[in-house]
This record gives sequence, C-alpha cells and structure tokens, in this order.
Amino acid sequence: MAITQGNWVKLNQKGAGPGARSSHAITVVGEKAYAFGGEFKPRVPVDNSLYVFDLNELTWSIAEVTGDIPPPRVGVTMAAIGQTIYVFGGRDATHAELNELYSFDTCTNKWTLLSAGDAGPAHRSYHSVTTDDQHMYIFGGCGVAGRLNDLWAFDVVGKTWAKFPLPGDNLKGRGGPGLAAVGGKIWVVYGFAGMEVDDVHFFDPDTEKWVQVETTGEKPTPRSVFSSVAVGKHIFVCGGEVDPSDLGHLGAGRFTHEVYALDTETNVWNRVEDGSGGGDHPGPRGWCAFSSGRRGGKEGLLVYGGNSPSNDRLDDIYFFSPCLDQA
Repeated sequence: MAITQGNWVKLNQKGAGPGARSSHAITVVGEKAYAFGGEFKPRVPVDNSLYVFDLNELTWSIAEVTGDIPPPRVGVTMAAIGQTIYVFGGRDATHAELNELYSFDTCTNKWTLLSAGDAGPAHRSYHSVTTDDQHMYIFGGCGVAGRLNDLWAFDVVGKTWAKFPLPGDNLKGRGGPGLAAVGGKIWVVYGFAGMEVDDVHFFDPDTEKWVQVETTGEKPTPRSVFSSVAVGKHIFVCGGEVDPSDLGHLGAGRFTHEVYALDTETNVWNRVEDGSGGGDHPGPRGWCAFSSGRRGGKEGLLVYGGNSPSNDRLDDIYFFSPCLDQA
C-alpha cells in the first residue's frame, strides 16, 4: 500500500538558540542536529556560529570550534556521513557565490577546508545535497552566470570530486530542488527554473544516464525551496514555494503546507495526511533548513525555521515521521 499518513511533532526548544532565520542548513549526527548559516534580513548572512541542538534534551549550544572556520553565508548546504559534516557553497555578504567545501569533525570540533577554486563544482548557492555511504552529491543551484543543472559527487574516503554527464535540455538549470539518493540512483525533484516546475528525473551512476520520470497519482503542484527526505523507497516533499514573489528573494512568495510521497518503484505520488491545521504542524513555509534523522526510534525529517507567508523568518523546529507500517 502507499504511504498515506504521517505525524509531525513540534520540538519545544529550551534556552536561547540560533533564532529565526531562513536560507540556512541543518544536519543530524546521532542524536544531535547541527545548524549553520542563514539570514534574518534577505541576503544578509547572520553569523558563522555552529549551533548544536540535542534532540533528546531539546537544548541548544554553540560549538567551540577550531580550524578553517567558514565565513557567514546564505543558501548553503550541509550533509553528514558518519561523524563528519560537509558544508558546501552558499552566498556571502557581498552576494558573491561560493564553492568551498569544508568538513567538520563532530568528535574534535575542528573545521577543515577540503577544496576551493577549480578543484570541484563551480560557485553556487541554493543548490541541493544528498549522500550515500561514501559520497556527498551536489546538484544545481544559482551560479555566477545563471541556474545550474550539473551533478557532482565528493568521495569522502578518497577526498576527490567527480563530475557526472550533464542532463539534456529537459532538466533545466534550477534552484531549490529536492535531491535524494534512492535505489542506487540520484533523484532530482521539482525546483525553480525561472518558474516553479514539477518534473522528476534520476541519474543512474552505473549507466551514467539521465532519465526523465513520468509520474502519476496525486501529484504536487510545481514548487521549490521545500523540505524533503528519502525514507526507504519513498521521497517526501513538504511545503515549499508554489508562486514566487514579485520582489524575488526580497519578498515572500505563496507557500504551501502539504506533504506528498513519491514511490520511486511505481513512480506514483500520494498526498500524505499529516494533521495539517493542528498545533504540531509547521504550516506553510519555504527556504527552511531540513535534514533526515531519527527521533524516538523513527526515521524522518527535521525541519527548522524558514520563511513564512508574511515574510517573517521562523525559529521553530518540527520532526515528521511517516507511518511506514502502511508501506
């Protein structure tokens, strides 16, 4: 059966945390979430502190770090493999696109600059990231000369970048898409390509081929800058922007609150009943920090902050877990 239900839980934070922001990043290592970057005012990076949220105690702290500390940035991505966090790209206070790759060792609290310049992907922000056991994948985003549609992999063992073949014209350059590693393939879902789009593609590393996927079912409307997670064979899409603001990034577009699940084996979408309208539901938002994670023994999606329909930055945290017994 299709996954048709899921549950949100609002995590009531204790003490002072990073505060409200959007265009930031978060990732989970064990029972702690690490947050970095973001803005309160459009395009103005807030800080470069690394905030740590204990998913059990619900308390925030600031990591005492050493090494090559990344400067403040927005539109940045983070991902974790094992005990190490990887941070790539973003946009600095001068609005310049960045392409440095940093690692952060959560055992030693040390930042390390791994690559910069011509060693990896071109400069970009508002790109997407996903991982498997050995690779961090980077796709798309806003580059120096426009929106990108390239896919790269960083091998965390060999410390090397690999660029994959470019897709055809069907997969236009875009910002804010969903990216997921499922079934040995790298999936690109929706995004903003001059307009909100609703196409789905995957790249097969074994054949080095791109495939456009024809999906059916209860398809989400076109959207971007949503939160997403892969659990098992399903890719979940939560909220996002369905109509951009006339002011671009300076304004708030029209956001949605729904959750949808794509079965990557049947290519069928289903709307997920997730208690919308309740106190434990995040409501409409986009430009959030989000990450896969586990809480209470359940695998799911952590969502922190983002932008609201009133153009106010948010500071709340929610955890979504699908009802996998219906899968």
